[in-house]
Amino acid sequence: MRQELKDPRISMITLTDAEVSPDYAHAKIFFTHLGEPGQTPEILSSLQHAAGFLRSQLARRLKLYSVPELHFVYDSSVERGMRLSNLIDQAISEDKKHTS
Repeated sequence: MRQELKDPRISMITLTDAEVSPDYAHAKIFFTHLGEPGQTPEILSSLQHAAGFLRSQLARRLKLYSVPELHFVYDSSVERGMRLSNLIDQAISEDKKHTS
């Protein structure tokens, strides 16, 4: 995607998962990005704008009767994991202060 899409807003994304409906009509593509959280709506808009092009590229490369319509969804699990990890680190640090 990085080489074929020239939109700089899409350059720092990572696709984390894909869920395809049983009839291959729809695919939910999960992504995360390295930018600020406030950039998510703009990046999502860019991905939705590029969805038709990406679908046509998939059609050229895959041998499927029907290529799914692409739906992009922001994957907040990485962000939540980092937040939880930070909370655990803080709790351990506080515990060490009180036990020393």
